[in-house]
Amino acid sequence: MGAQSAGPLVVGVDSSTQSTKALVVDAATGAVVARGQAPHTVDGGNGKESDPVQWWRALGEALAQCGDAARQASAVSVGGQQHGLVTLDAAGAPVRPAMLWNDVRPAPQSERLIAELGGPQAWARRVGSVPGPAFTVAKWAWLRENEPAAAAATAAVRLPHDYLTQRLTGESVTDRGDASGTGWWASSTGAYDPEILEHVGLSPEALPRVALPGEAAGTVHAEDLPLPHGALVAAGTGDNMAAALGLGLRPGQPVLSLGTSGTVYAVSTHRPADPTGTVAGFADARGDWLPLACTLNCTLAVDRVAALLGRDREAVEGGGEVVLLPFLDGERTPNLPGASGLVHGLRHHTTAGQLLQAAYDGAVFALLQALDRVLDADAAPDAPLLLIGGGAKGRAWRETVRRLSGRPVVVPEAQELVAFGAAAQAAGLLLEEDPTAVARRWGTARGAEYEAQPKDGAAWDRLAATLADGAALLRR
Repeated sequence: MGAQSAGPLVVGVDSSTQSTKALVVDAATGAVVARGQAPHTVDGGNGKESDPVQWWRALGEALAQCGDAARQASAVSVGGQQHGLVTLDAAGAPVRPAMLWNDVRPAPQSERLIAELGGPQAWARRVGSVPGPAFTVAKWAWLRENEPAAAAATAAVRLPHDYLTQRLTGESVTDRGDASGTGWWASSTGAYDPEILEHVGLSPEALPRVALPGEAAGTVHAEDLPLPHGALVAAGTGDNMAAALGLGLRPGQPVLSLGTSGTVYAVSTHRPADPTGTVAGFADARGDWLPLACTLNCTLAVDRVAALLGRDREAVEGGGEVVLLPFLDGERTPNLPGASGLVHGLRHHTTAGQLLQAAYDGAVFALLQALDRVLDADAAPDAPLLLIGGGAKGRAWRETVRRLSGRPVVVPEAQELVAFGAAAQAAGLLLEEDPTAVARRWGTARGAEYEAQPKDGAAWDRLAATLADGAALLRR
């Protein structure tokens, strides 16, 4: 294995909602030497929950699939799904399953917290974000209200990536990127906010130390993983921050990610504070900022519409004036947690292919509308959109983005960008380099380029009007 690599080996981990992926990467060249993947299950009852112990087992399985390469790694880092509430008892065991980012049960607690601590503008100024139902602070408030015994038994609160880093190293560490999605880490001070913690009845001692960018979390102490004892462990970060590292993003480069959820983001040198709550004012993993907007309904929602119509997901047709807002699971951006899908403008002559195209339009419209708020003075108006995530492989997704954005589009060849970003963070720690410079050297953002085409203003206006006129229905 060593003969195939020019430099030391590093491991990047992506612990997502559905699975854990591990990449063993040559730190010098970015070549993937080995990869592994193991699935997770999500309880889809009233909420969205997962047992954190299965994430650890899946990590072990994914690393085992990497064979000898994982055992030769010099450094490792974990990128993980953001916002999840992991509650641990005094022995470090989960008190209950983790509440995941897409669990919208805490919507009432989110609204109450916003009102109790000064309203949206005060939250945006202080924390950088208005804490929607996804944010960990709302989940903790929900738990205290609905499962007081579980909250009382909780000695430590972690995010998903923190939990895995702690089991790897024995150290209680997080990073500013993932911490910025909790609602109790204030971007204005770069620290946990004591007033917010007191308000929600959470002791600062229950939270992990926030590592500085480029600082190690510790070394591998876990005996039950195929990793070298004593290998360096980076602080890790949230999945969106890891993907930004994996692309080697410079300030102002817009990214549109098409996955189970959709996200739009860009690195910024300016601290974001959007009082409308559309843009989450996240920190990145390096010391800059990562203003980001996330939609709940993206590829899964459009695939569901295709299945209902009995059509292949690529079988779209142009023309027609039907509008479909595919908010099948409630929506986060726009903030409509109780919404369902809305169809307007059906005619006798509307075809199934046009209705499917309308679902794509609705999902992409929600993302592009949010992108207008994400981008700031760092961003050029004609900068190419980097299109990533599972949907980026689909022609219908790509062409919809081109038609509704009016921007050129680049689809990077590199897959598994969260794991690549974690690997770049591990390589940066090991080589004492900026991880985005590492990723740029690896060429992860290179890919197929598509020219801009004129923006479809008529479709955009129909979508905007239907969203505004359907507000009463969507808020039910």
